[in-house]
Amino acid sequence: MQRYIGTVVRGIRTPIVKSGDNLVDIVVDSLGKALESENISMRDRDVVAVTESLVARAQNNYVTVDDIAEDINKKYTGEIGIVFPILSRNRFSTILRGIAKSGKKIHFLFSYPSDEVGNSLMDPNLLYEAKINPFTDVLEEKDYRRIFGEVVKHEFTGIDYVSLYKEICDGNCEIHFSNDPKTILNYTDEILVGSTHTRFSIKRILKDQGAKIVLGLDDILTESIDGSGYNQEFGLLGSNFASETKLKLFPRDGEKFVNDVQKKLIDKYHKDIEVMIYGDGAFKDPVGKIWELADPVVSPAHTKGLTGTPSELKIKYIADTDLKDMDSEHATAAMKEKISHKNKDLVGTNETLGTTPRIITDLLGSLCDLTSGSGDKGTPVILIQGYFDNFATE
Repeated sequence: MQRYIGTVVRGIRTPIVKSGDNLVDIVVDSLGKALESENISMRDRDVVAVTESLVARAQNNYVTVDDIAEDINKKYTGEIGIVFPILSRNRFSTILRGIAKSGKKIHFLFSYPSDEVGNSLMDPNLLYEAKINPFTDVLEEKDYRRIFGEVVKHEFTGIDYVSLYKEICDGNCEIHFSNDPKTILNYTDEILVGSTHTRFSIKRILKDQGAKIVLGLDDILTESIDGSGYNQEFGLLGSNFASETKLKLFPRDGEKFVNDVQKKLIDKYHKDIEVMIYGDGAFKDPVGKIWELADPVVSPAHTKGLTGTPSELKIKYIADTDLKDMDSEHATAAMKEKISHKNKDLVGTNETLGTTPRIITDLLGSLCDLTSGSGDKGTPVILIQGYFDNFATE
């Protein structure tokens, strides 16, 4: 029988999850109730995805600003240079409260005109008019205010992040702007790299330049502080605001969780089901210019069947070339034949022109993030059906 519907994505509602809850059972039970209520059947290669915040909450993977301060004082002896922090109330501001609570003076080095994920610090037009070269010029806070104004509000949040971060530090800080990470060494040689996706290269550059201490947010809270949460791989990266004094960390031990959920689902439905944990999607807002991915990865854990990248033909290209002289009926049959017998490795072939060679879990995670949203939809579990189907699937 011909399939007339392709990929279908559904948000699955769950109860409010608390620390210590058996999340494996909650996910399986909530999915079962949703399927029954809508008369939906599970199929082979269906994907069940769970948001990382739910996993971390069930694990009680939280830290306080006191925990952060203690770890900072263990790892730094003098003034700290924070290189390229993102502009965020939800993520970095609470981390900063912990760093500031250590009592150490802080030197901020902001990249400009925006941070790593696209949050703007200044109007690029004013930057151009002031004849500032962002590749070479270093600005101090007084220069920033003189050129861009005493209040520079983020377009969407309405927050002046330079003022906010300075206020959190109670004035025990200095603000500098440069796109060369080595600039921070003019002020201190004890460095905390605040960026997410550029952290590896920045750490290497600063170590090569002789910095005394070079750590990233992924090196803080990698072990428990007096029973606190922790993440041995990502530290504070991927953390989110829980309260003014508390952060929820990225989940840990994710592989065990997804494998446990997968086993229960396979035992229950007797289908080949994949499971993943997802966080931020990997996409950029074309209007706000903000890159959504502030987490270190889209998916911190997934079952083995989700490894790799799609291998897809570009129907539009083939229809306009190989099949251009066929009628619709014969072109449809020929396309299905091509897809059914396509090579597993299509890299570099014309038949793939226009397809996006991204990791499967990045694509699925973006789909999940857009579906669940970040507000009050109440669907932290996502069911994806038909994602691995194609035009030839019957």
